[in-house]
This record gives sequence, structure tokens and C-alpha cells, in this order.
Amino acid sequence: MLSFLKNHPFAVEAFFEKSIVLTYAVPKTQLQGLIPKCLQLDTFNDEWAFIAVAMVRTKDLRPKGLPKFMGNDFFLIGYRVFVRYTNNAGKRLRGLYILKSETDQKKMEIMGNMFTHYNYTTTDIKQTCLGHLTEISSNHSAFNVSIDYSDETAPLPGQSPFADWKEARRFAGPLPFTFTYNAPTREILIIEGVRQNWTPKPVKVVEHTFPFLESLNLKSPVLANAFMIENIPYYWKKGRIEQWVR
Repeated sequence: MLSFLKNHPFAVEAFFEKSIVLTYAVPKTQLQGLIPKCLQLDTFNDEWAFIAVAMVRTKDLRPKGLPKFMGNDFFLIGYRVFVRYTNNAGKRLRGLYILKSETDQKKMEIMGNMFTHYNYTTTDIKQTCLGHLTEISSNHSAFNVSIDYSDETAPLPGQSPFADWKEARRFAGPLPFTFTYNAPTREILIIEGVRQNWTPKPVKVVEHTFPFLESLNLKSPVLANAFMIENIPYYWKKGRIEQWVR
């Protein structure tokens, strides 16, 4: 029964007040070992693979169809690899493989780990705004990010493998699917997200430190792009499972 519950057994809806996403480019050979064999890395120029950190202020998270007052507000930090999956019908699906999730609410950790495989832990998350600068940090998890919103046409990070924002936009979401793999049963869980008004805006990253990424022993990941989205109605469909037969 518990295993069934973790497979996203009902649709869920929420409202994203603000989401800031930093995407790091890593040589593809370094990320291959972090994903299950049923998935392929979503690469750029067959050289770079990508791992993203999403920082999301979420409101009214609840089973789809329930009134807003039954929802929960929380902050989420998600660490995800960009991947592709070819389903049994031969269709290539583009999405994410979740490595770890952090939240500022113990209730969200409990519920998230009951109904998903996203590896939630609770940590302190502090957001400080001063003029055009926003800092998001945690004492316990030791991450720290500082974003400058003053430039509406913020350039790409200096070492980005992308030539311009148009090229980078392909890796600025939304990625429609999230995948989880059950190796003993060879089953893949597919969760489809549906969103409105997804218009990413480039932002300038002043500082960025994520010890979790450092723990993966990646060699010199490069900040490839950074963007912000605001005021996004979002919902996730009920998870569906198919047998991986290859």
C-alpha cells in the first residue's frame, strides 16, 4: 500500500508565486551515473548535460479539485537532471529526474515522501530582499544564492556553453514530465505537469553555492543559465506506470 501511495496516485495542483532556476552544464559523462538506465541525458551539442536547482515559492498545494483553503504554502528547493525517455509507444518524452528535494515545512516533507519518490528533507530557508537583490540561503543546508533583478536583459553567465538566450531558452523549461524508476520491477513512473503563462525572464546571479551539488563530485560544473518565472498556475496529472521492456 505504501508503495502505491508513493506513485503520485492523484492529480495535484498549486500556484507558483515565484520560481528561480539555476541550470548547470556538466560534461555528459559525469551525469550518466546519476540517472537510471531507462533514461537518457538531455544534451546540448552531444557534449553537455544539465543539472538544475529550482527554488520555488508555492501556494495552495492540494489534491486537484479541493478548495484553496485546504492547500499548503511552502518553499521548495529541487535538484533535477534534464533527461529524455522513449516510452513503449516509441514517443520521446522530455523531462526531469529528481535527485533531492528540500522544503521549509516538516508537513511537506512528510506528505512529499508519502506520495512521491522525490527524497524530501526539511531545512531552514531564508529569503531576504533588498532593492533589486534577493538572497536565498540556509544555515543547515549551507546553500546561498544572490540574484540581481535590476537588468531586464541580463546576459548569460560568462562560461555558459550557450551562444545566446535563444539557445539557452530550450533548457529553461518547462519540461513536461518527471520520471522515477523502480529497478526491481523494471517499472517507470511518469508524471506529467501542466502549466500556464510560462515566460522565463533571465536574471543575473551574483553568488551561488550549493553543497549538495558539491557532494556529487562533479568536476567544475558551469552555470549555463538562470531565469525567473512568476505567477504560474500549475498541476500534475496522476502518475502512470509502464513496464520498461528494453
